[in-house]
Amino acid sequence: MGLIGGSGLGLPMAVEVEIVKVEIDVTDAAKLAIEKSMSEDGDGSVLVISAESGGCSGYLYDMKIVDKPDEEGYQSISVGERTIMIHDRDSDLLNGIVLDYKDTLMGGGFQISNPNADRSCGCGQSFG
Repeated sequence: MGLIGGSGLGLPMAVEVEIVKVEIDVTDAAKLAIEKSMSEDGDGSVLVISAESGGCSGYLYDMKIVDKPDEEGYQSISVGERTIMIHDRDSDLLNGIVLDYKDTLMGGGFQISNPNADRSCGCGQSFG
C-alpha cells in the first residue's frame, strides 16, 4: 500500500497500488540528453522519473537527478552508462512510457508519451 494524493484538506488515503515490472523506451535523442545532463554527476547519480499528484489532468511527470536512493521499492533501467529509476508506486502509471528529447527554436526538453494516460493536458506535463 502507498499514500496517494497526500495534499489537500483531508488526510491522505492508503490505497493499494498494482506493482508491475516497468519497461520504458528511451529514444536515441533522450539517451544523448541524459548523458549530457549527467556528464558532470558522479557514478552514484541516477535519473528518477515519477508521477506526482497534481496538474489539470490528475498527475504530473517529475524528473530529477539525485544520488541513488538507499531505500527499497525502486526499479532500475539501464540506459547506456546511466540509470533511470522508477518507484514501485508509480510503476503502473509509467510502464510503457516513451522518453524523448526535442530540441526546438524555443528551447529543448524531455517529452514523455504515455500509453496508460486516458487524458493529458495541452502542455504535455499532466496526464490522467
